[in-house]
Amino acid sequence: MSLEEQEVDKIAHLARLAIEEKDVPEYANNLSNILDLVEQLSTTDTTGIEPMSHPLELSQRLREDVVTEVDQREQLQENAPKVERGLFIVPQVIE
Repeated sequence: MSLEEQEVDKIAHLARLAIEEKDVPEYANNLSNILDLVEQLSTTDTTGIEPMSHPLELSQRLREDVVTEVDQREQLQENAPKVERGLFIVPQVIE
């Protein structure tokens, strides 16, 4: 897929990028190469390939889900201007 210079200008505008006019042809070429690679990858047959979250077979080190801190809600809310049913009440900032 070949991108035109006008398309690169539009993409740069949407991405809020300042590209000098002299660099636009090089950007068009590079972006076209990237799109060609994506198009080439999309033709690859992935039937029977299981998606994976990581290319290496790693296991996540997990810890037990145990409460390790003391409940200090009441103590922390003592200085709050307004509390209702254990929740901090704050002024509305968005209408």
